Amino acid sequence: MSAYTVPTKHWHQLDDGRIQCDVCPRLCKLHNGQRGFCFVRACEDDQIVLTTYGRSSGYCIDPIEKKPLNHYLPGTPVLSFGTAGCNLGCKFCQNWDISKSREIDTLADEATPEVIARMAQALGCRSVAFTYNHPVIFMEYAIDVAKACHARNVNAVAVTAGEMCPDSRVEFYRYMDAANVDLKGFSEKFYHEICAGHLQPVLDTLVYLKRETDVWFEITNLVIPGVNDTDEELDAMTKWIVETLGPDVPLHFTAFHPDFRMLDRPHTPPETLTRARRIALQNGLQFVYTGNVHDHAGSSTYCPTCGQILIGRDWYALSEWNLTGDGRCSNCSTTLAGVFESAPGDWGPKRVPVRLRDFAQV
Repeated sequence: MSAYTVPTKHWHQLDDGRIQCDVCPRLCKLHNGQRGFCFVRACEDDQIVLTTYGRSSGYCIDPIEKKPLNHYLPGTPVLSFGTAGCNLGCKFCQNWDISKSREIDTLADEATPEVIARMAQALGCRSVAFTYNHPVIFMEYAIDVAKACHARNVNAVAVTAGEMCPDSRVEFYRYMDAANVDLKGFSEKFYHEICAGHLQPVLDTLVYLKRETDVWFEITNLVIPGVNDTDEELDAMTKWIVETLGPDVPLHFTAFHPDFRMLDRPHTPPETLTRARRIALQNGLQFVYTGNVHDHAGSSTYCPTCGQILIGRDWYALSEWNLTGDGRCSNCSTTLAGVFESAPGDWGPKRVPVRLRDFAQV
């Protein structure tokens, strides 16, 4: 095995001699020498291995609001990174150069979990985010990074498509502090035809997070014109969220731009996001946001009791803060759902690339 290849445990041998990967519902069945759909998990020596442990497509310090997480340590910086590959095949993928890469050269940087945790702490990051592609496919690396981060009081954030098997779901989220789950649509037809995946495992992940963990999570829905933007689908999805997960789960509607294999669709009009937000609010969701557009009203947080702006936002910068030190509305004392400190961070909208291997000896 190479220095970047490590054994995994979520797999079993089939009667025909193939090895089945049990990390995600794709359940790839592989002979020795074959790689799974995600490209980074492979069959070697009659076992499933991760071939990209310790390697990344690059590191960057972002505002936590860019994940997007609006109710989790607002204003703080997060060290973000991903790897290559993905276990979904979304035609609209906006990180396709990373998620669909079949070139190991995509993984231009490298670092041990200890180096990542040490650098996140040294750079003042409150969290490390596994993002750009679905972290379940490199879960062994992500979990080790999370453990190293926790030892230095740095949190772990998963930006995820949510498509995973029950056992890997339990193990993975045992080490996560927060997550943004991408609920890409609300029909099996959409997931099958557009994402090469399935809806139910994503719903199962959301239910698991709500009922079985203390992980703070928010939901993102990329609204694609003519594909998943009907009133009926938006109504059904937001009613399901309210009834199954509760009214205080934040939902982000974000704008689509033509990319990868979906170049025939226009950019999402701002009014479509406003319509989606209106439907969600009418159905009882308390915290509904619009993203990838400049919309002060749609990006700010309001008290669900008295309507006061609690957190104002201008893109990724905080413009207003009306929370008490214990996370309550300064006007009516309603507790705001989320994870807050006595004061917001002051990172602002900056995006700062970092080459961690330059600091490997620090």
